[in-house]
Amino acid sequence: MNNVLERQRAAHEDIERLEQAIVDQFMLDAKTHRERLHAEHTMDTFLTRIADKSNKLHELYEDQEGLRQSEIDALSGSSEFSEFYERLKSIKEHHRKYPNETVEPPEMEFIYLSQRRDEGDDEELEKIFSGEEGLGRYFDFNALYAQYINLKGVKKSDYLQYLSDFDRVAALPKTSKTTSEYKAYLNAMVAYLRSFFERAKPLFDVAGLEQRTQADFEDKWESKSVPGWEAEENTSNLYCEPCHKKFTKDTVFDAHKKGKKHIKAQEAMENGQTKDTQRKSIAWKEVLIACYADALSDVREESKANVERKQALTDKERTLEQEQEEVEIVEQESDDDDDDRIYNPLKLPLGWDGKPIPYWLYKLHGLGVEYPCEICGNYVYMGRKAFDKHFQEWRHAHGMRCLGIPNTRHFHEIIKIEDAYTLYAKLKKEGMQEDFKAETMEEFEDAEGNVFNKKIYEELRRQGIL
Repeated sequence: MNNVLERQRAAHEDIERLEQAIVDQFMLDAKTHRERLHAEHTMDTFLTRIADKSNKLHELYEDQEGLRQSEIDALSGSSEFSEFYERLKSIKEHHRKYPNETVEPPEMEFIYLSQRRDEGDDEELEKIFSGEEGLGRYFDFNALYAQYINLKGVKKSDYLQYLSDFDRVAALPKTSKTTSEYKAYLNAMVAYLRSFFERAKPLFDVAGLEQRTQADFEDKWESKSVPGWEAEENTSNLYCEPCHKKFTKDTVFDAHKKGKKHIKAQEAMENGQTKDTQRKSIAWKEVLIACYADALSDVREESKANVERKQALTDKERTLEQEQEEVEIVEQESDDDDDDRIYNPLKLPLGWDGKPIPYWLYKLHGLGVEYPCEICGNYVYMGRKAFDKHFQEWRHAHGMRCLGIPNTRHFHEIIKIEDAYTLYAKLKKEGMQEDFKAETMEEFEDAEGNVFNKKIYEELRRQGIL
């Protein structure tokens, strides 16, 4: 049956089944970031189908051609029984014509879509992200960073600093914002952040965020209080209104009035086509980037931490990390039911078997004692063993490097920044701080694990012993 009422009923049924499939996805316990991302993309697909079905249903209810009303009149008129038997006859003829036609229940489609997850889905997820993005956990601003540092009037900075300041473009001089390179950079940044929302956070209401930001931006633009585009007091006679430029000398101002750019801007102003439209477009994109960055603040912090961690890794550690990233570790229950959960009210660390360690062992190793380290950014280490070990790890070494203090054995057990500076000054004053000598203090390790200083290592390598 292909009448309007049947199509409306089928559309309502599909929408209800899609809603139930979304609920089923929400009820699934995603254990990994990959599973959560796959579930969100599946729900986004269901929501898109609901929107399409709703639009078609709305068109059927509008009934611009009057087909729905004619069917209702036919079913509710004096000849309703004849209409009923006529439709029943058409159904029987269809089944006589196609007696062995297989029919799949409509609910099976949604059950299959909600439960299906194979290697092909993982490959599709990996294709939409770059290797640097880590399935939507980090930003990949390498191309945008190259555009940014080549802009006119931009203060040069490293990639880590750029991650912290990429949304603070309002502080740039206005003369730099009118260039075509800057406009291309803004367009590329807005396009990337929108694409990142669609790929990493498909359920995020980006349109609602843009509408709220647009309303606030319009109010600030009318009051000339948009950051970086505040109103300037132009009481001087040396200000050119069409070009939005201020001059310091009369001779320069007079020469500017005779230029082609000024004449063109003056004509555009007289015709009502000022530069305010272009300036407003640039300001809107700057505000939009800041709004996107605020909504993705967690991703930015994760990206900064990831860059800092990678900078402290050696080549061997980077290679090992890449190999480990290719293998996804997923905890699965072997013989137990899926509903069985590990009872761990004290939140004890897990042992080699995936179960909490005994409480007496937890107390014996002092894993309940917190050891904060200010040099590591107030990171808290649980247990004395982890605390002693961290002085030679990348996080503490990076913190000491930021302070400009060598991470030697003299600073073991020093966790306060003030104490580190005090001890460093004392060592320098007393002459106890030895100058770093690569030949004697830099250590190398051979394939068997033997440690030598640089001088001995180079001699043994030249002799062919290593």
